[in-house]
Amino acid sequence: MKHKYTITGMSCDGCRSKVEKTLNAVDGVEANVSLQPPMAVLTMENHIPTAQLQEALTAIGKYTITNSNAADANEAVGEPIAKSCCGNPAHNHKTAIVMPSSAHGKYYCPMHCEGEKVYDKPGSCPVCGMNLEKVPELSVAKVMYTCPMHPEVIKEGPGSCPICGMDLVPMEPTDTEENKVYKDLWRKMKIALFCTVPVFLIAMIEMMHNNPLLKVMDIEKWNWVQLLLSLPVVFYAGWMFFVRAWKSVITWNLNMFTLIGIGTGIAFLFSIFGMFFPDVFPDEFRTSHGTIGLYFEAATVILTLVLLGQLLEARAHSQTSGAIKELLKLAPTEATLVVDGKDKVISIHDIKKGDLLRVKPGDKIPVDGKITDGQSTIDESMITGEPIPVDKKIGDSISSGTINGNKSFVMIAEKVGSETLLSQIIQMVNNASRSKAPIQKLADKIAKYFVPIVVFTSVVTFFVWAKFGPEPAMVYGFINAIAVLIIACPCALGLATPMSVMVGVGKGAQSGVLIKNAEALEGMNKVNVLITDKTGTITEGKPSVEKVFSLENEDDSLLQKIASLNQYSEHPLAQAVVNFAKAKNVSLIEVKDFEAVAGKGVVGTVNNDKVALGNKKLMEQVNAVVSEVLENKIIAEQKLGKTVSYIAVNGVALGFVSISDAIKTTSLEAIKELMRQGVEVIMLTGDNENTAKAVASSLNLSSYKAGCLPEDKLKEIQRLQAEGKIVAMAGDGINDAPALAQADIGIAMGTGTDVAIESAKITLVKGDLQGIVKAKNLSHAVMKNIKQNLFFAFFYNVLGIPIAAGVLYPVFGILLSPMIAALAMSFSSVSVIANALRLRNLKL
Repeated sequence: MKHKYTITGMSCDGCRSKVEKTLNAVDGVEANVSLQPPMAVLTMENHIPTAQLQEALTAIGKYTITNSNAADANEAVGEPIAKSCCGNPAHNHKTAIVMPSSAHGKYYCPMHCEGEKVYDKPGSCPVCGMNLEKVPELSVAKVMYTCPMHPEVIKEGPGSCPICGMDLVPMEPTDTEENKVYKDLWRKMKIALFCTVPVFLIAMIEMMHNNPLLKVMDIEKWNWVQLLLSLPVVFYAGWMFFVRAWKSVITWNLNMFTLIGIGTGIAFLFSIFGMFFPDVFPDEFRTSHGTIGLYFEAATVILTLVLLGQLLEARAHSQTSGAIKELLKLAPTEATLVVDGKDKVISIHDIKKGDLLRVKPGDKIPVDGKITDGQSTIDESMITGEPIPVDKKIGDSISSGTINGNKSFVMIAEKVGSETLLSQIIQMVNNASRSKAPIQKLADKIAKYFVPIVVFTSVVTFFVWAKFGPEPAMVYGFINAIAVLIIACPCALGLATPMSVMVGVGKGAQSGVLIKNAEALEGMNKVNVLITDKTGTITEGKPSVEKVFSLENEDDSLLQKIASLNQYSEHPLAQAVVNFAKAKNVSLIEVKDFEAVAGKGVVGTVNNDKVALGNKKLMEQVNAVVSEVLENKIIAEQKLGKTVSYIAVNGVALGFVSISDAIKTTSLEAIKELMRQGVEVIMLTGDNENTAKAVASSLNLSSYKAGCLPEDKLKEIQRLQAEGKIVAMAGDGINDAPALAQADIGIAMGTGTDVAIESAKITLVKGDLQGIVKAKNLSHAVMKNIKQNLFFAFFYNVLGIPIAAGVLYPVFGILLSPMIAALAMSFSSVSVIANALRLRNLKL
């Protein structure tokens, strides 16, 4: 017996081969799998349940098999849980090994040397020697932490970055986690203030001519008071800075905390030794009271000011991830399931594919799907950035997180959990906000040598003052050396890029522009050529059949043949033909030997007739004879901007199908704006010359190429890149995937295929060329903001370090107190974050 199955998840011949091999490995099955259409014809000795076939495919990747026969239409299908390697050069992802559910709590090799094998105890892999990793508990969502300056650092709990010492932040921000960090810092801040203020006042009052404190106690006892009050500041409130400083030294990842730890540590230890071993120090370190001048106030005030900077930074940092948190808030928690005509409220996590859900007025759409009963208006502004509600009717797609208007309707769930558009947006935004832009390499290179240079400058400052400075020369040298250590802030340098990227990526998401990584965000600003497809990019991507013409006046017969042929194709034009046939109540019949010819059309056998439907190149390939009369009629249609496909039966062209696809109203305006910004716009389409010329003319495009196969688009991009052009490619189909991957910046329309989106670096949720203008403007604004941040950081250090060293003293008599230096250092990081936050007000 033979059965036909539909396979989803295949995107290239590598996938097809893998699926075919797996199905043939099932006992009693002989499989023949095709990519276009994505179908498997299975010859079985005995009937095998679809669930058993699905189990075999699930083990090798994210493939789904569904029975095309009506008798088995309701057969249960297992849920795929891993994405496979497809070998497609257009996208590069690794084969995922599916860990069995029983493996939770056990350990596995991250290299999967022995496939799915797991171990009871931690250790090293017996094959490759790598440390075994614990299989995660999928039912419990763990909050992972990362460093805002070093996104490669990922830990399961809060703490400090082993590279730069900064507080780790949640990778998926939650108000609870951020509040916990902020509250902890605020608690330490209150204790630090309570102890530091008295220490500061005691030190300041000591400088008065008639010190009133001496009427209460002598100076030695007040020194003990300063010591006792400084202990909570040093060993509790500010102790984390010393821990980070120590880690930075032993790992040689020198950073801001290295300088703070050295500076305040020296001041504190100097004061301790000054109290207990005063005779060790030269007379010039003694005060008018005969005691050694102590610097408890410098150590405590500096630590408190740095803590204040961390507190403000934590508050500001939470705002940079505001877009992600707003997106998370869009996710509904409950849905109304329709079972046997009755409504039942269930958790969002209990929704399964195929469930019917009722959406009431004002409700959030729970998952991605289509309307099956009713109609309404949907507010999609939260994911497209467009404020005008969109009318939706039966058959229209709707996305999770969007908000229903004032009517109720029933929808069918098609994508749930992490597959929904909202979940993918959140994941993409989160990943992109943690990535590094190429411009960050400059800051990283400088930061590597920054701290050693500052320490060296501090030492030189001390000796120069000690030798050439006025008396007490060594005291001046000591104070200025500490000031140099404290004012230097590599943290501002490190935050300059990631803060802008995080805010910019979030802003883009709110406007329907999804950035895959920071490299794409930076690269978009340099683009000077845009290659764009026609169907679904410039046009609506909703083609409709205007007419089917037959030379022999057998329109319905031809329509039945081409509609039957197209039922196996996923191309938008094919779907338009099938819908046209259904509207005319034309029945579809079986097709044999179906084949999709990339960039040309489809062929197959219908009722023993060899049928070909496609462009002129396909007619030439199948040696079909095209009469002059038919050719003239086709050219007339093409000049009207219609897409026309030849219909050939048994080697003779008997007619054509004319399809129209309206140009998007925003395409002309978007192209005009891009050209104004110096971007050359080139349309490459697989359509014919006449149709392409008509569309290009209506858009005032001077550059276009018709009749392009997928490889032609790829070659054109390579040619432009060889000329030194920075090329962006906008497309939405599977055939665009290679070109999207080759382009410097691939831009996928959100209305397109998963493969196109996977291959692209930027995805436009609305699938509109106006989104490219938004992406270009966003990129320009973010790069400008990054350069401002880097300028602030560089200028601050170039100006601050010499002043702290005392270069102004010989001329102006100005010295910078270490406490003022600490205040300036703390606010330098905050100023960088504050500047990045200005991007939230950007109008795209």
